[in-house]
Amino acid sequence: MKAVQYRAIGAAPEVVTVPDPEPGPGEVLLRVTAAGVCHSDIAVMSMPEVGFPLPLTLGHEGAGTVAALGAGVTGFEIGDSVAVYGPWGCGTCPACAAGRENYCVRAGELGIHPPGLGAPGAIAEYLIVDDARHLVPLDGLDPVRSVPLTDAGLTPYHAIKKSLCKLIPGSTAVVIGTGGLGHVGIQLLRALSPARVIALDVSQDKLALARAVGAHETVVSDDKAAARVRELTGGRGATAVFDFVGAPPTTATAGACVAMEGDVTIVGLGGGTLPVGFGVLPYEVNVMSPYWGSRGELLEVLDLARAGAVEVHVETFSLDEAPLAYERLHAGKIDGRAVILPNG
Repeated sequence: MKAVQYRAIGAAPEVVTVPDPEPGPGEVLLRVTAAGVCHSDIAVMSMPEVGFPLPLTLGHEGAGTVAALGAGVTGFEIGDSVAVYGPWGCGTCPACAAGRENYCVRAGELGIHPPGLGAPGAIAEYLIVDDARHLVPLDGLDPVRSVPLTDAGLTPYHAIKKSLCKLIPGSTAVVIGTGGLGHVGIQLLRALSPARVIALDVSQDKLALARAVGAHETVVSDDKAAARVRELTGGRGATAVFDFVGAPPTTATAGACVAMEGDVTIVGLGGGTLPVGFGVLPYEVNVMSPYWGSRGELLEVLDLARAGAVEVHVETFSLDEAPLAYERLHAGKIDGRAVILPNG
């Protein structure tokens, strides 16, 4: 089969031919319908070293149809349309038992990796899923438009849920970075809270997308952005700031525009940090850096999509065009989320 692989440190992803996979006991083989392209992949390909063997088939957002079932698998039939829950864990530790495999305490010890981030990923004609518990029925959702929800929907949803108790009438939420995750985050904030949403980005195209999906205000993300947010909030600052970039300039902006008792959630992988200490930030600010989300939260995100509360803007590419999709993503030229159609 064809697959898109990261084959050597510092190399560009390549389309290659690899052996067709076969499911072992407890595993499920999917014929991949759609696979998402994510900035996390670029972050991995920018590292001087990675904690897993290369070559690696990329793609941690996957959806497909069940093509074969390994011995002992129940609950699914050949032809079922499913999405893949990506942050695989051991399945038995306290976090996994609660469905929070994103916070599995034994994954590192046991060498368990998510697909596309250590295990073979979804940007291929076929994908092996290690356990049926990592499959979620799509139940009528379009896999092409839904596959980004497994990360670009689940990750902001998990982050936003932690601040919902503060996002009451009269509150303000700031979204920094309105691309793949950020434009979904805006929709989630509008669907789940009465907060006023202010969106920040360096790109006018992405600010236009932010307005189209529900941002009340848009601000150019520069060294004057925090002052503009404080002006828009009558000097109080933002109740919650969600930084989907995470670069040093944006984390600095997040800290400068958050209100007392507010939340700063750093989601992006841009290498930025935010100092915490008395007098450094407004009183009683919480600073968090969450990771992905739980299996139950993925079900909730897909239910929101079925209700029409969230829709991912996607650009589609063939499998042979996947390296181009990564180039366009790295250049900031993807409108929303890039989706690969390996069998399209």
